[in-house]
Amino acid sequence: MRLDKFIAENTGLTRSQASKAIRQSAVKINGKIEKNSARKISQDDEIYFEETLLTWLENGQYFMLNKPQGCVCSNDDGDYPTIYQFFDYPLAGKLHSAGRLDVDTTGLVLLTDDGQWSHRITSPKHHCDKTYLVTLADPVEPHYAQTFEEGILLRGEKTPTKPAKLEILDDYNVNLTISEGRYHQVKRMFAALGNKVVGLHRWKIGAVVLDENLEEGEYRPLTQSEIDSLVK
Repeated sequence: MRLDKFIAENTGLTRSQASKAIRQSAVKINGKIEKNSARKISQDDEIYFEETLLTWLENGQYFMLNKPQGCVCSNDDGDYPTIYQFFDYPLAGKLHSAGRLDVDTTGLVLLTDDGQWSHRITSPKHHCDKTYLVTLADPVEPHYAQTFEEGILLRGEKTPTKPAKLEILDDYNVNLTISEGRYHQVKRMFAALGNKVVGLHRWKIGAVVLDENLEEGEYRPLTQSEIDSLVK
């Protein structure tokens, strides 16, 4: 494994931040300062970051990714690259996403190798809230907030959506919080009101907020408090 990747996965830094810290002599390997971010390391090495010994991650790995447009959350797709391109092997082969985003939707994706933990996020009975920044083609109408709170009967479905919270930011942008994960739900909810979603960005799942320091395609490990907040 590369040194910068190991530091990022164990400290909460992005890869670029980890590389910078390495260049600034923050890392020691087996007692000696190491400034080469690309150095290959193994579990036989003792690695210190700012005088703290780092341990190798085993089972129970949890990450947030800032997903860009143009990639999908499945493991294999014939038409688009997948989000797993951002993770090095063998980590990429161990992870799965706790919920998915469409190819043209950006923002927060949680990934883990812990099936029980991801089930708590995606299972309908746990009602895990997801918040999206939605950009619309036409101006927001005053009745939208109440309509979303009451629930919307989507085309082809027999039951209305669960109450959703709409926060109007300006004429064309809103924050929408939903607790379900129906197929293309956000787009279909606005389509039912005669409007069209032209931009969709998920920035919050439960209490976990997308790290503003993450560029598109970057990821970092979740903190213990973030992990725990999603299983309460």
